[in-house]
Amino acid sequence: MRELSLNVLDIAQNSIAANATCITLWVTESVSQNRLILGIEDNGRGMTEEQLQRVRDPFFTTRTTRRVGMGIPLFRMAAEMAGGSLTIDSTLGKGTVVTAAFLLDHIDRPPLGDMVGTVSALIRLNPQLDFVYRHQTDSGSFEADTRSFREILGEVPLNEPDIVQWIEGYLTENVQALNSQA
Repeated sequence: MRELSLNVLDIAQNSIAANATCITLWVTESVSQNRLILGIEDNGRGMTEEQLQRVRDPFFTTRTTRRVGMGIPLFRMAAEMAGGSLTIDSTLGKGTVVTAAFLLDHIDRPPLGDMVGTVSALIRLNPQLDFVYRHQTDSGSFEADTRSFREILGEVPLNEPDIVQWIEGYLTENVQALNSQA
């Protein structure tokens, strides 16, 4: 994939398919440590030990609509080509955590891409689920949590057009503020 945000979207879709009700996405950008770390954590059904061993194989998938599953293998390849790694921790019945680490300045590291668009699309298309987005840089961090949004909004759905626009603006403003401080 050309942008890492698309890998995050793909893994989050796997979390949704695993019946997760809460998905946490995080980005840690550290120039001082020369690291970019992306993570996706869910409270879905998790994986068996056999699935966990086979999930890195592109010819293994739990989907019935196709015979290959390229999401994890491509994400892993992107991380390794950029001097990093990919780890997966999963507990059956509890959930899964996928973490990809990259050397921030590596010439082969794909661009981060549109994380705001990824997060807002996930919220807009899955308003019944909870999403937490954390973004951290050397100069600061912020967190957006749909549970907090729901407390403020009451019965107003998260996919209401004005709310979608507000969420996108909130995410954009906070990511821009982090980037301007760096």
